[in-house]
Amino acid sequence: MKKYFIAGLLIWIPLLITIWVLQLIIDTLDQSLLLLPASWRPDALFGVHIPGLGALLSLLIVFATGVLAANFIGQRLVDLWNGILKRIPVVNSIYSSVKQVSDTLFSSRSQAFRKALLVQWPHEGLWTIAFLTGTPGGDLANHLQGDYLSVYVPTTPNPTGGYFVVVARKDVIELDMGVDDALKYIISMGVVAPNGKSRLGAPRRAR
Repeated sequence: MKKYFIAGLLIWIPLLITIWVLQLIIDTLDQSLLLLPASWRPDALFGVHIPGLGALLSLLIVFATGVLAANFIGQRLVDLWNGILKRIPVVNSIYSSVKQVSDTLFSSRSQAFRKALLVQWPHEGLWTIAFLTGTPGGDLANHLQGDYLSVYVPTTPNPTGGYFVVVARKDVIELDMGVDDALKYIISMGVVAPNGKSRLGAPRRAR
């Protein structure tokens, strides 16, 4: 009896959580319909709410923005918009910080979150997975003797929270594991083993 109940849970729990997450995302993106005049919204045109139309509208807006920003005139408009936001107190600090992080993360030349690492955390003898974010810069680099890396140590099961840590390169092991596999491993609290082969027997130091 217990075996069958657990087997049923193993089928339904992932399915229900997946549906819940998708519904949350779609409901959030559907808020973009509020940008349309009331008479143009699906509720008014068809007399019924159609889930997902807002998500399609959001994707269309993002795509159109990318196309616009790719040409000369669009780039000038983006620069003008950035200049206006940077002149607004409080908004300036928030927007500039978020933009700098997003530009770094999504840049094709950036190494941020491209490599999964094995580091000792929170103290020597305990190991956890971290992600490479770069190298120390600014005045921080002036106070560090030797070769160091900046890494992000995520918490589990919620990897969106974590710690920024600076560690010596010689104490970091680069894992033969994709970032997606590493995230699955972290979120599952070590239950879902990564597909890559373990490198612990022959550690490879981060380059």
